[in-house]
Amino acid sequence: MSLDATALHGKRERQTESAESAAGPLAGRRVLVTGAASGIGAAIARALAARGAAVTLADRDAPALESVAALLAEELPDAAAAVPWVVDLLDTGALSNERLDFDILVNNAGIQKIAPIEEFDPADFRRILTLMLEVPFLLTRAVLPGMYERGFGRIINVSSVHGLRASPYKAAYVSAKHGLEGFSKVTALEGGPHGVTSNCINPGYVRTPLVERQIADQARLHGIPEAEVLSRVMLTESAIKRLVEPEEVAALAAWLASDDAGMVTGASHAMDGGWSAR
Repeated sequence: MSLDATALHGKRERQTESAESAAGPLAGRRVLVTGAASGIGAAIARALAARGAAVTLADRDAPALESVAALLAEELPDAAAAVPWVVDLLDTGALSNERLDFDILVNNAGIQKIAPIEEFDPADFRRILTLMLEVPFLLTRAVLPGMYERGFGRIINVSSVHGLRASPYKAAYVSAKHGLEGFSKVTALEGGPHGVTSNCINPGYVRTPLVERQIADQARLHGIPEAEVLSRVMLTESAIKRLVEPEEVAALAAWLASDDAGMVTGASHAMDGGWSAR
């Protein structure tokens, strides 16, 4: 489904009404989280809602999105409304001329494709860069005017250790994340005088469906059993030998969204168990 600005406007009005009665450090703040149907996005949505924010959950997976919204309503009955926005963000034409009124934007939606460069489908390369670099640009472009008017804004880009380091077989993903790092810094420089911060979160491998789906591909490419992928591929560079939990990423996102992080901008916050310390 493409973007429905009219319906979304109505949902935001209901969110604002709910936010007025919500308590917490983010009470009254309106948040958009992309890729919110599972994994990191769902965890961030929950963390921000628990702190009083009115959260819009954006994803193309309608059933999963409705489940997350229902779960938040059940777990956090006193929180502001969490509304699902079923949207195909790859329909970039629907985003190009939009203005969206949110105080906090979390660019999280992502996909992965693992293959050697010579076998990498150009269509997959373009699709990954569109979703993970062009879409954050378009959404940031859409929210900045309102943030500038209000003198407050938080852009939180869920990047990756692969925004700081490279790995083989991930040409598109690494390229997109490196691009997101640069875009986030430009946003920080432009937004600073207007009260808008922009930061990246750089986790290592997180316990999510996206990572779980990589295990079979990594086993095939490296010629090893799936049971050995974590120890021999994914965690070899990390000093802490475990996956990052989505809730850990969400806790950092919640702090970056807060007033306490008002002087933190243009930064890349590694949460990779020491991978990027090498």
